[in-house]
Amino acid sequence: MTDLADAHTHMPSLRGRQAIISGGTTGIGRAIAVLLASEGVKVFICGRTPEHLEDALQRIREVGEGDGIALDLAEPDGVQRFFDAAARYVSSPDVVVVNSAVAAGSLSEMSAAQVRYAIASDFTAYLMTAHAAEHALRGEGDIVLIGSMSAHVLGPGSTVYAGMKAGIAGFSEALRRELGSKGIKVSLVEPGKTGADMQYPDIPDEKQREMIEAETMLRAEDIAVGVHYLLTQPRRTVVQQLTIVPRALEGE
Repeated sequence: MTDLADAHTHMPSLRGRQAIISGGTTGIGRAIAVLLASEGVKVFICGRTPEHLEDALQRIREVGEGDGIALDLAEPDGVQRFFDAAARYVSSPDVVVVNSAVAAGSLSEMSAAQVRYAIASDFTAYLMTAHAAEHALRGEGDIVLIGSMSAHVLGPGSTVYAGMKAGIAGFSEALRRELGSKGIKVSLVEPGKTGADMQYPDIPDEKQREMIEAETMLRAEDIAVGVHYLLTQPRRTVVQQLTIVPRALEGE
């Protein structure tokens, strides 16, 4: 009999796992939810609009199991409402993907109210979702934070967004060290420019399609494949940071 003990390390199966995914109705979060559902993961998602939620759940249910809720995580009770609703559908979650975010630009071109909302959505809600995730996972599972290459590719048009994503990068590394000994793995995924409604109005649909075809922009599904990779690593390992960029980079 052939001994294959050292031919490949153990890859945990995703089938039967339960995932909570913020911002799972559009873009990267939706792609992650659909891929995980197709692999046998029961998923619970949230998004800001009922229309996007309905569309995402229709697709998820074509390939697997899923439910969700429409709410705004920037609201003071948004994260708690999300996890309360999730607990009624996924009784033993072991994956939390922290993804929900809004676009933000230059500090000098945003109003004070816009800056506060962006921080509430893209930073405060991220930390509070991770806080709720630590309690929901009960000492075993994965937290995956979706960051951005904007944390490192800095420009005058991205001051607010880049600042928040740089903060998420530091938070992720510290959280990995904090929770690792407690049985929870923390990973950060930092995508380059990815096709999504977040790119509007700067990059409309037709331009996004052209860039994706030219391989200078990622598809949301490319990021989902990266998350799949993170979640199928042996429990003794952590891929602490995964950077995904288009093959044919333009000036990055």
